[in-house]
Amino acid sequence: MNTARDIRVVVSIDFGTTFSGFAYSNKINPEIITNDTIPFDRIGNLEYEVLAKPEQTGVFKTNTVLAYDDNLQLVAWGYPALAQEPPKKKRLQNKPRTKPVELFKLHLANVREDEKPQLPHGLDPRRAITDYLHEMNKLIVETLNSRWPGIRYPQQVRFVLSVPSEWHHDAKAIMRECMFNAGYLETRQSENLEFTTEPEAAAVYCMKSLTEHHLTVGASFMIVDCGGGTVDLTTRTLLPGMKLSEITERSGDLCGSSYVDREFLRFLGRKLGYAAMKKLKENHYGQMQYLVQQFCSRVKFAFNGNPNEYATKELDIERVCPALMDYVTGHAREQMEEAEWLIELDFLNVKEMFDPVVNKIIELITRQLASTERRCSAMFLVGGFSESLYLQSQIRRQFMNQVSIIAVPKHPIAAIERGALEYGLNMEIVQTRVLKFCYGVEVSAKWEKGDPPERRTPSGRIFKFHRLALRGVEVAVDQKFYYTAGPVVPNQTDMTFNIFITPDNNSKYCDEDGMKMLGKMKIDLPDPQRGKNRLVEFTLTFGTMEVKATAINKRTGQIYESSFILEF
Repeated sequence: MNTARDIRVVVSIDFGTTFSGFAYSNKINPEIITNDTIPFDRIGNLEYEVLAKPEQTGVFKTNTVLAYDDNLQLVAWGYPALAQEPPKKKRLQNKPRTKPVELFKLHLANVREDEKPQLPHGLDPRRAITDYLHEMNKLIVETLNSRWPGIRYPQQVRFVLSVPSEWHHDAKAIMRECMFNAGYLETRQSENLEFTTEPEAAAVYCMKSLTEHHLTVGASFMIVDCGGGTVDLTTRTLLPGMKLSEITERSGDLCGSSYVDREFLRFLGRKLGYAAMKKLKENHYGQMQYLVQQFCSRVKFAFNGNPNEYATKELDIERVCPALMDYVTGHAREQMEEAEWLIELDFLNVKEMFDPVVNKIIELITRQLASTERRCSAMFLVGGFSESLYLQSQIRRQFMNQVSIIAVPKHPIAAIERGALEYGLNMEIVQTRVLKFCYGVEVSAKWEKGDPPERRTPSGRIFKFHRLALRGVEVAVDQKFYYTAGPVVPNQTDMTFNIFITPDNNSKYCDEDGMKMLGKMKIDLPDPQRGKNRLVEFTLTFGTMEVKATAINKRTGQIYESSFILEF
């Protein structure tokens, strides 16, 4: 069995919606090393050229994208699987290519089914996640072996996986299963895997920036993690000894930089016809992504919202996306032929692509600031989208009178994996967290006048939700919440604790909307001759990323324990 003493190396993994990367460190010499050797080659032989290494995303990450052949055999991962530059040979220009698989992480998010990306027939999202993690795992093994030969992998490695704050425990359980299947863990329940939330990891990373801004113990600061798919927010307070306390519930939404790309494609749909864009997506997805990458590199990355510094840009459809020309019909085709297939992007066009996304982020920040009475001394913007000059300017314009320091720290793209690595090296750095759910157990109580008649059981009892830890409460690591129970009938020989979570602190019953079972624990009740005088103390202990349920038979001293992934 592995213990903390066996761990020699810590590896943090930022498995993002659109980009992924990892960092690593040796515990003896805990230097934070962000991997910058993402390979840009293929697994197999693909019949297309790929773009050069994308400078705007940095070398710390590659795209969270896969490419499969017709037999669902993986042929490429990362950036080579995404954007396909049209071949120079005309006979190949309009030939359908391998369709990349992307955004598959959204299948674990709490979003509508129509917002989840369609996967190729026969490809399960768990397999896609496992395939991607498997390819990254090969790179991690190669990297660690070159750094520290002799490391027993994975036995002596602690993995820290950052996840979105809004993920439920079942999504984290799926990620644990995928990590095991991808070769990171010896057993499914290995203690070598730790979870942290993405905003928490970002907060740990930004903590070191506080001294640069002359912020001291007691100062509260907000992290706005602007990624490709999601934006997550959290507010923390600096405690003595460089430790963190969470003071508000984490919040987030799907409004990352990829949603600006969506607005760009909608713009093209209005101009060229939605049917044409649909056929392009179905038959030439790689070319469509190449078109998006051209928009990003030539327009999106440089846009700062100043009309005096913006010059209208042109995209040559015939050069960057020739397959699209076959699908444009009618009046739209006549207009494009007259314009020689050049798409103009003026200032207002681009601003209208940004504004729906930026406004959503501003709304999230507004709500986060309003959720606490404590003054927010600083706001740190991290994640790839945080480098958008337009997003920065709009946030500063909106909040400069409420928050005196609004800054982008060094290496914002690598903030998650670097912060997660810091957490993995020193898991005591996080002292408190705010619960996003109310935790409790189902109890059998005596039915009383005023209780719903339809809920009365034949034995005159009623099942209710007994609250133990309330949503919105700031809890310390290893803080305990107690409940004492006894048998309902004298000859009872066992007892089951059904543990539930709900976003509503006022819930009364375990079948209400939003109520979800976290797990259950069954214990023995020996000596039925003692009747109801057999008490059991039930405890929920909130750890770093897990909640531990403990039941102690007060008479026999027998202890039952079970752990569940914590809903942060």
